[in-house]
Amino acid sequence: MRVRLNLATKPLEAHRKFVAGSSLVGLIAAIVFLSLGWHVYLARNANAEMRAKSAKILQQVAELDQQRAALERFFALDENAKLHDRAAFINSLIDARSFNWTLMFMDLEKVLPAGVRVVSIEPKQEKGHIEVKLIIGATSDDAKLKLIKALEDSKTFTHIELITEHHPTSETSGDRVVVELKAEYLRT
Repeated sequence: MRVRLNLATKPLEAHRKFVAGSSLVGLIAAIVFLSLGWHVYLARNANAEMRAKSAKILQQVAELDQQRAALERFFALDENAKLHDRAAFINSLIDARSFNWTLMFMDLEKVLPAGVRVVSIEPKQEKGHIEVKLIIGATSDDAKLKLIKALEDSKTFTHIELITEHHPTSETSGDRVVVELKAEYLRT
């Protein structure tokens, strides 16, 4: 027969609650650690894919830069530069000849009030739009103001700019006011 004998001064305590609580905290910590580890693993994989795409794009950019440099060297050759200048000159001639004078005169006819006449018209193409310089003769200041108001209200003439205005000393033409205007013409 065996006898249990406790010679300790304090009785033996059971730490079952502490062990159960620490085991539960350890289990929760292990789950959190594994989930964070899985998240880091997925983030590194996504980052690796992003780095691979970035490297591929950088390689394509480098190839395109090489192609651009080769094309610049090609077009910098004397015979190609002359050809480019000639093409630009021919395109400007084509643009100048394709200007529709009839349509512009019809649009001007719609906005010209009574007592106003066109003395001169000078269209010029600049950067894809047509700038028209007009010299207008008017029989009175009121007719001049009506013209400016009509041009401002027009949809085909925009950016109206009054350059000069003077009253001629000799009234052989019947104009009391001569106005020089600059406007942008929108139709071609």
